[in-house]
Amino acid sequence: MPFDLVKAAFLGIVEGLTEFLPVSSTGHLLLVGHFFGFSDENFGKSFDILIQLGAILALLSIYFTRLWGLLIGFFTDPASRRFVIGVLIAFLPAAIIGALAHGFIKDRLFDVRIVCVMFIVGGLVLLLIDRLDLSARYHDVMSFSLPMYLGIGIVQCVAMIPGVSRSGATIVGAMLFGADRRSAAEFSFWLAMPTMVGAFAYELFKSRAELSSGNTLIVAVGFAMSFICGWIVVKTFLGYVQHHTFALFAWWRIIVGALGLIALYLGM
Repeated sequence: MPFDLVKAAFLGIVEGLTEFLPVSSTGHLLLVGHFFGFSDENFGKSFDILIQLGAILALLSIYFTRLWGLLIGFFTDPASRRFVIGVLIAFLPAAIIGALAHGFIKDRLFDVRIVCVMFIVGGLVLLLIDRLDLSARYHDVMSFSLPMYLGIGIVQCVAMIPGVSRSGATIVGAMLFGADRRSAAEFSFWLAMPTMVGAFAYELFKSRAELSSGNTLIVAVGFAMSFICGWIVVKTFLGYVQHHTFALFAWWRIIVGALGLIALYLGM
């Protein structure tokens, strides 16, 4: 039991720290499970689902006031209504493709080799985005055009390949369509809300028969660590990207991906 608590805490930390950064939480959890045996499958489906819920609730708790304002403003403020519609438009492509291709993605793409390659490719893309002379026309997520919301949503679909990163794909898409680094990163938070809640609800429904109340303490530890670490990341990430490039995350991805491929080549 004590070692299981350590594993649960570690997985919760990995989930919370990586969910909202452009490094791929799914990819990190797959690599941790493969190379260290710290797999969430050891604790059942309830653990996998609930540590993700911890990260979701961290984001929603921080944005609660703004979410409430948008809910009230949806009926009275055209700008709020337009933004909510824009987020839903951006969410739509992933919702459709995810529902249609969920089985194929789980069966064929959840492979550590694919994760490692996507880590490296994604890192190189982030380095390229930092070096491109992009003209930032948008500095506020509420001012994006409706076609831009849709374009970002289409780009986000690439993140269904484990190792790509939902956050990273959203940020890259937004910057290519004219957003500055900060607004691109902030929109990744907004788009994460329906995307993560939708994915969570879908997994919860599919796994409802497998959920159990066992290992309550283990699940609680993983959930708490995911919530705390997710909260810290959401609170600090926008301030960081406002003054720094994505190089730190790019090189982390490249190094982890390269080390993973070397380990796989060596038969580890």
